[in-house]
Amino acid sequence: MSVMEISETLAAGRAAQELRLRRGEFELATQMGHVRTVGGALSGRRRVARGEVERLRRAAGFPDALRERVRTVGTAEGADLMDISPGRFTRLARAGYLVPVRFYLNRYRAVVWLYLAEELRAFASGEPGLLRGRLPRTPTGGSGTTAEGAEEKAGAGEDCRPRNWRGRRIGLLLHESDDRWERAAIVGSVLDPLQLAELVPDPYERASLNRLRPDLAPGRPGSEAGREAVQRLLTADDPDEISWHRSSLTALLADARRDRQAPRPNGTLPEPVGAPEPAPPLEPAPTPELAPPQPARTSVAAREAEPVPHGGRGRPLLTRLRIRRGRDREGAAVSRGGAVDG
Repeated sequence: MSVMEISETLAAGRAAQELRLRRGEFELATQMGHVRTVGGALSGRRRVARGEVERLRRAAGFPDALRERVRTVGTAEGADLMDISPGRFTRLARAGYLVPVRFYLNRYRAVVWLYLAEELRAFASGEPGLLRGRLPRTPTGGSGTTAEGAEEKAGAGEDCRPRNWRGRRIGLLLHESDDRWERAAIVGSVLDPLQLAELVPDPYERASLNRLRPDLAPGRPGSEAGREAVQRLLTADDPDEISWHRSSLTALLADARRDRQAPRPNGTLPEPVGAPEPAPPLEPAPTPELAPPQPARTSVAAREAEPVPHGGRGRPLLTRLRIRRGRDREGAAVSRGGAVDG
């Protein structure tokens, strides 16, 4: 790949258009690593190098082969691909043998799980014994749970699909990110707030993790009931799963803290380099020319009658009126025998 092909990148929408992929197909192709991207995992602005687009366009069977790699199917279509009944398919998925890659809520707010058609075909060809008869106590194929008693768990109502989907989603996001705080935020996104507060008591670190928190399931439903249903799927609830994510978050936080500290108020700006230059000395203020001393005034009227400069001309009218009022008050005080303050 040439330097020009590496440096030139395309926005996600343009790359999807040139690869003839719908938006959902393109997102899944990037998550699965079929289309290599550049940029932060959580920034929402991942781009595709021009050379990567050309490589995929030159591949055999383009674009049908690429679209088939990201084709998703539900229970009914998946059962047809594997030549089993929908009931058998659901039991395999609930027991953890088949791992969903996506989900959505239908109009009845029921969860509809989607699976990669390519993976279902590979599972059917690789594990023909699981397509017939009783499920074994320990899963021997698939990428899901390995706990004992899969048949009993499925029959008892336990459903491994949410847990397996969360694990898969977290793994895909971690694969895309090299930033240590981003990676900690990805793992912490499936823990409830109380778990997160217990593991991350520093409020500034929690704020940083929340800011970097990924959107695990884009396109949330508009209704409150729908959002609550989705939130339950996004939060780890199995004790083993919670323990695993807590341990992972602890290790990732230790790496992130060694890399850099979480931003804090009044502490995010770097210290100035070197001492600041001293301010230049102030020029001494010019000494004003002193007017000749005036005789002390002994009366209120006299103090009010001090001359006010007026362009070198006579006293203004307001000053003369004040003088006249002061003299009148002095005369009235003398006639009453009152003393004038000195």
